[in-house]
Amino acid sequence: MISPREIFETINMISNENLDVRTITLGISLRDCSDPDMDAMSRKVYEKITRIAAKLVKTGEEIERDFGVPIINKRIAVTPISIIAECSRGDTSKIAIAMDRAARQLGVNFIGGYGALVHKGYTDGDRRLIATIPQVLADTSSVCSAVNVATTKAGINMDAVAQMGSIIKQTARLTARNNSIGCAKLVVFANAPEDNPFMAGAFHGTGEPECVINVGVSGPGVVHSALKKLSPEADFGQIAELIKKTAFKITRMGQLVANEASRRLGIPFGVVDLSLAPTPVIGDSVAHILEEMGLEKCGTHGTTAALALLNDAVKKGGIMASSHVGGLSGAFIPVSEDAGMIDAVKCGALSLEKLEAMTCVCSVGLDMIPVPGDTSQQTISAIIADEVAIGMVNNKTTAVRIIPVEGKIAGDPVEFGGLLGGGVVMPVSRYSSDVFASRGGRIPAPIHSLRN
Repeated sequence: MISPREIFETINMISNENLDVRTITLGISLRDCSDPDMDAMSRKVYEKITRIAAKLVKTGEEIERDFGVPIINKRIAVTPISIIAECSRGDTSKIAIAMDRAARQLGVNFIGGYGALVHKGYTDGDRRLIATIPQVLADTSSVCSAVNVATTKAGINMDAVAQMGSIIKQTARLTARNNSIGCAKLVVFANAPEDNPFMAGAFHGTGEPECVINVGVSGPGVVHSALKKLSPEADFGQIAELIKKTAFKITRMGQLVANEASRRLGIPFGVVDLSLAPTPVIGDSVAHILEEMGLEKCGTHGTTAALALLNDAVKKGGIMASSHVGGLSGAFIPVSEDAGMIDAVKCGALSLEKLEAMTCVCSVGLDMIPVPGDTSQQTISAIIADEVAIGMVNNKTTAVRIIPVEGKIAGDPVEFGGLLGGGVVMPVSRYSSDVFASRGGRIPAPIHSLRN
């Protein structure tokens, strides 16, 4: 039974500590939409998405009203489009237009899946689709793209890494009038999860059912508030225990919403992603949690250890609250979406190099990083290579969502709006990686990939 104290505690979390369900994401398989005729395939995609997701937004709003739980986003993830479009030689951007039209019709925030899995090599369909990504992200408002370029088992496809540097630069140029915001809808992955509900990296993996409900919860403000109540003399064991208990409560709320959405929509429940996903709102910051552990500013020495504790405690607490935890699950460190991270960059405490070190122990990677607009595509490719190498060697998901903001230099302010936030353009190394980034081929998988 839930006690009155626990009820009031949850109400306080929602009212005063920014607790919310960040997203209900409906995954839909589009494999039965393949057709040699691209126009016919696009029509099938639109019709299937709008049919299966017809009640998604309404159901989310009803649950929000009935339970008093804020549900910030309702989203859709589909089968990677390069897979279903393989049988056609037509223009795959027509499918993206159909996806975007479906998203507007349904009222969802984003639709993910316009991407490819190329960690070991390309098919012809992969090549055709990836080439269209910049124009698609410029021409659509809701479509998101994810490209997986590395896995622990396969190694790193450096040809794809080099190409993605070029794709990101093209996307930045085509969306230059909006601070190159198209790049905020594009993620480059290592070990991409098939059930991630968070954008821009969500897609419906080939091992997933026909359709599925995945829920992403969030609660950095709740964890921060809990830590503020601890004695300054509390040791790290006590800190970890408190975070575990708090993560359990956050995840239970997510499980409740997921089960209810599944029941009302008649669609199977998949996973709860218990990631701490920050926002630009004051009091909803992962950086402030780390600082509450005793760091003057996020980015100073000790930050990586503090983040490792936080990430592990969140997972341990969340896994007890739900039998099906998946996605990314842990702590996100997106720069422009976290008020504390933005402050740390502004005062010089947090650098790109320190962020890379932090990604070794957190849930994802270099996320929402604005860099100078004149950053070369080779440098961007090298940044991607570094980050996916961390994922490959450590057998974890890592990702890069980097934004070379056209016309901006290091130190310039930049604003993306909404949950995407804003911040300061971060400097990159002035030394060249051009030869490295252009070598191509594959970086072999690490020896511990041979686990069979």
